[in-house]
Amino acid sequence: MMSRKLSVLCSVSALALITACASSPPRNEAVFDPAGSTSHAVTYGNVTGIEIVSVASRSSGGGAILGAVLGGVLGHQIGGGSGRDAATVVGAVGGAVIGSQVERRNKRDGEIYRVTVRLDNGRVAQFDYERIDDLRVGDRVKLQDGQLHRA
Repeated sequence: MMSRKLSVLCSVSALALITACASSPPRNEAVFDPAGSTSHAVTYGNVTGIEIVSVASRSSGGGAILGAVLGGVLGHQIGGGSGRDAATVVGAVGGAVIGSQVERRNKRDGEIYRVTVRLDNGRVAQFDYERIDDLRVGDRVKLQDGQLHRA
């Protein structure tokens, strides 16, 4: 019975760690596709605006799961008799809350650059980038294959 509990505990802990390590891919795609198709045409335009946009980080739930498991184990060690069950539940709930808070604190809210471009055809397109290097408002750019490049 004890080895089964240990096996379940190890499995849940491994799953929680894998989930906590998952990350989303970088955002370097167009917010609005001005071409409306997958053609390989090149379109030119001028950068009309660059703004910094906050992107809220999402909690994966891994911190809460790991916290609940660890809190439950610690609570189980503290109590005795029927108090052991109550201590296990309180430990699991408390651990979940603390684990979730720790995960949120460790994940920073990210910032992306939203680049607005007025294309020569009159349309306006926006692109989100993690970095824009030395791109400035007024720069001449070309849009090719969904990517923005300095012209």
